[in-house]
Amino acid sequence: MKKVAPILWICIVLCLTYIPILLLAVYSFTDATTVGADIGGFTFANYINLFANEELRDMIIGTVVLAVVSATIATILGTLGAIGAFYSKKLGKGLMRSANQIPVVNADIVTGFSLCVLLIVLLGINKDTFIPLGIGHVVLCAPFVYLSVMPKLKQMDNNLYEAALDLGATPAQALFKVVLPQLIPGILSGFMLAITLSLDDYFITTYTKPSTFDTISTYVFNATKGGQTEIKTALWALSTVIFLIVIIVVIVMNVTSSKKKAEVKNAKI
Repeated sequence: MKKVAPILWICIVLCLTYIPILLLAVYSFTDATTVGADIGGFTFANYINLFANEELRDMIIGTVVLAVVSATIATILGTLGAIGAFYSKKLGKGLMRSANQIPVVNADIVTGFSLCVLLIVLLGINKDTFIPLGIGHVVLCAPFVYLSVMPKLKQMDNNLYEAALDLGATPAQALFKVVLPQLIPGILSGFMLAITLSLDDYFITTYTKPSTFDTISTYVFNATKGGQTEIKTALWALSTVIFLIVIIVVIVMNVTSSKKKAEVKNAKI
């Protein structure tokens, strides 16, 4: 029983997690208008509508561009923050760690409303400039990049940076040629996590986005609330596409990581 119980529990969790997604994927290939109704005939109409509908296409492109740009900025800031905190003294390291934990623990709705008050009401930044939206997504994502990079810094040999300086490298050369290459797995993980958070965010986006702009999350909410059947079923197809992309990315990252570990192991042998 001690061996069976953990396996059974994992199977239950996996079923609860993935069965709804798989069910949605099945319905995305049918002409049904409601999940739970008769499946009906097989069709690619939802996928055709997803990429043929100009409104949906523009929404997807805008969401992806926002996610990539904000994730890139958040990755740079989060990585530099982690490096700075790691090489700081105890007090500075503690302050940085505490400051980074607040956005992570804080509710998104509180962060979104606070950014709206600060950027739009107090500072008077126009929402149509996309500046509040971009800042909001960077604020959301950067702390998680920090959390992804910091473990790699702790695993790294503390003497590498000083050794590079002793061998004649400048601080910048030591950072870019010695330290950063050791952090690449953590940086990539943080970047992918930042993209996922940006794509998924609803509350911060709602409070800071221009009135004429929608991301996937805000568009899905408005479409399902409005009862637009054609749009709603096309969004089933979009959910399936996103799920497949995530699976492919995870598989590629795991295969690449396994190959690198094998190469390192063979090199040591």
